[in-house]
Amino acid sequence: MNFKAISLGVVLASFMLSGCSSITILRTKEMKAVGDEIMVKNDSAYKALSAENNALKVELDSIKAQLDAAAVAQKRLQAEVSLLTKRMSEESVRRDTRQEEIKYRLDMLIGKSDKILAKKVVVSNGAASAVMESDANAEKMVEAETMFNAAHSDYHRGEYKLAYNGFKQVYELVKKGEMAEGALYWMSLCLIEVNQVAKAKTILTNLVETYPQGLKACASMFKLASLFGKECDLERQKQYLQKILSNNTCASTTEQEQAALQLQSMLEFKSTDGRSAEQVCREQMR
Repeated sequence: MNFKAISLGVVLASFMLSGCSSITILRTKEMKAVGDEIMVKNDSAYKALSAENNALKVELDSIKAQLDAAAVAQKRLQAEVSLLTKRMSEESVRRDTRQEEIKYRLDMLIGKSDKILAKKVVVSNGAASAVMESDANAEKMVEAETMFNAAHSDYHRGEYKLAYNGFKQVYELVKKGEMAEGALYWMSLCLIEVNQVAKAKTILTNLVETYPQGLKACASMFKLASLFGKECDLERQKQYLQKILSNNTCASTTEQEQAALQLQSMLEFKSTDGRSAEQVCREQMR
């Protein structure tokens, strides 16, 4: 009896173990199927994210290319603006020079008219000699004016040495007066253009001393101030700026306005580290 019961228990236990094993196998298959499904979903999500990242990278590359193109366009625009500004500045200088030349010619024509009128009132016995002398002077002035205009043209064509020789001939021909003063001034400008600054300063200094109230006195003093400023000789620069302000001939001129601004800037100069204006200037030259 007991043996049968034990046998029956063993059979029942075996059956139960077999059933549990089958259930475990089924459960494992179900879990594996679920895991495979999750892996498939994860793989799809990864591929989708990769595709999205690639699309973003392409878009970023496109934006970068657009920014690079915009930077190039901006540099080109800046170069064009700089070139246009330079041309406008050069055109302004040419226009001012042309106006000065026209004014000079008008003054010359007025002078010639006065001489012609003076010749008409000569009635004494020495009339013939006076007329001949006046004609000789008029011819000399016409020749000087022609040479002056030719030198002017040479200067604006960049032929500075040729222009210098032309202005020098004008000066040697007339020696004194407004045309001689103008010739000296333009000779100095020619020398500056060919980097002979020392000679230019000598001519400008002599011009200011010889014609302190002349038409080119203010421009000459301002040019001297600029030259000394570039050399960091600020004391000499200040002296010439002060001379412009104290010269009645320079009243209400552009040179006087610029001189006042520059002198005020020099007087108000203060460095953050205690250096003088001259020290800062020399360091900037290096």
